[in-house]
Amino acid sequence: MWPNGGDAYLVWRTGAAAFPWTTLLINAVGCFLMGVLTISLKKRFTGASPLLSPLLGTGVLGGFTTFSTYTDDARRLFENGQPGPAVAYLILTVGASMSGVLLGVACVAGMLQVRRGGSDTRQGREGS
Repeated sequence: MWPNGGDAYLVWRTGAAAFPWTTLLINAVGCFLMGVLTISLKKRFTGASPLLSPLLGTGVLGGFTTFSTYTDDARRLFENGQPGPAVAYLILTVGASMSGVLLGVACVAGMLQVRRGGSDTRQGREGS
């Protein structure tokens, strides 16, 4: 969908001088899913095998994200004389990835809280 190289593009410009939006997006989405996975296994699927986390996290989501391409894209931008976009890309990817994890955790934690119907707060009031 987003070919690498050349000037042909479907969604945004690609090629040696283009900002690597696709890699940034994939890494941010993968980190969001990692947050979802982490809190889901910790809070919802407590009886799951301890091997499930590395299988899905490192295996599946590690294969989905592309942090090796992240470093290669930054190097390419530096080599093409674009230090500003290269540094912005390095910072944006880290920020988007960390935000993705936090957002994934917050979404699942919020959904689990709603699903429980706030039972923790009701029990606290009844016990008083």
